[in-house]
Amino acid sequence: MPDKKIPLRMCIACRGLKEKRSMLRIVKNSEGKIFLDFSSKASGRGAYICDSPECIKKLKKQRLLNKVFSTAVDEEIYTAIEEEYFGAK
Repeated sequence: MPDKKIPLRMCIACRGLKEKRSMLRIVKNSEGKIFLDFSSKASGRGAYICDSPECIKKLKKQRLLNKVFSTAVDEEIYTAIEEEYFGAK
């Protein structure tokens, strides 16, 4: 039997390819709400980021969600994602 293919995703901060399950997913749902999806099952447009403090900080510093979701993202959303990530650790 052939080996199962492991899904890879690219980090929006460091641009590195890693296994999907080792990364965090940020979602923009149909209402336009942007949040960190720890279950990786929420519906909506997703973007992946490494599970590392450096990439989370780079996300906020370079305002990467503006580029990924092609919309203006408030500073509060970046702060909420940062707090949610560091609070979960």
